Amino acid sequence: MPPRFKNLDGTGPHPLGNVFKWAVGDKLAGRRRQSPATCVMRRVEPDLAVLAVPPAPGEGARLTWLGHASWLVQLDGVSLLIDPVLGDTIPGFIRRNTPPGVPVGGLPRITASLVSHNHFDHLDLPTLRQVGAPIVGGLGLARYFQRARLPVTELDWWGSTRVGPVTVHFVPAQHWSRRGVNDTNETLWGGFVVEGTSARVYHSGDTAYFEGFQEIGRRFPALDAALLPIGAYDPEWFMSRQHMNPEEAVRAFVDLGARRFLAMHWGTFKLTDEPLDEPPQRLDAEWQRRALPPEPLHVLAVGESLGVRQG
Repeated sequence: MPPRFKNLDGTGPHPLGNVFKWAVGDKLAGRRRQSPATCVMRRVEPDLAVLAVPPAPGEGARLTWLGHASWLVQLDGVSLLIDPVLGDTIPGFIRRNTPPGVPVGGLPRITASLVSHNHFDHLDLPTLRQVGAPIVGGLGLARYFQRARLPVTELDWWGSTRVGPVTVHFVPAQHWSRRGVNDTNETLWGGFVVEGTSARVYHSGDTAYFEGFQEIGRRFPALDAALLPIGAYDPEWFMSRQHMNPEEAVRAFVDLGARRFLAMHWGTFKLTDEPLDEPPQRLDAEWQRRALPPEPLHVLAVGESLGVRQG
């Protein structure tokens, strides 16, 4: 019997009755907020020749937002993909609002793909097969890659592995896993800390707000960047157990003690009820309400890169 995992506080996903209430009952009753399935996104065309050469040891990290939770993270001569979902749709016939920042054919040679959990908007088998790189993820994920014959390194929370000169740590998140009808929480979800010689980067995966952010910040002090989700939060009664809203994401950033906040998980796929372009507006309002300095906050354009390094 495969293991069944729980969050640090012992919670799991909503019961299926709540899922039906939100997905079907509230929709038929007109109780869900209506908003467009598209919005205008800022985009830049990346210089693929630059992306082809990762920063060398001592040169920090280059972070390129590909859309949604997908990132190209490059440091110490290594190129990593985190949660790469680069196709036109995800199951459920949800189409991309904007093309990926870099198509699969434009990527540099990828050393490893890091997969935070098995939900379709984070684990996209067609993309991962096309990339063809070894996988790093949570316990139980290897089953999805057997046919593709992709090697997989499975990690428990707080486990680590080496990818060339870079260390990848798998850290807790407040979420759940399911890919079919009868496999709830049979695979482990989480986030990543990617640690090189001159940069340390945190990617939260999918997560609600939880006290674990403080522990992650304690174990990995002086994070140079925190890649945090700000979308897929409406309605709150249903989504708050699995996703953060922008205000909670700012609280998580403060708990982590990171040097930079990079927004993700918004504007790409219409997953929930808020307008696709609302999350960065609420993020900016919360940042100003807290009177935080503007320099650490980054809402990148799709395809845009940011360099970070220690110090």
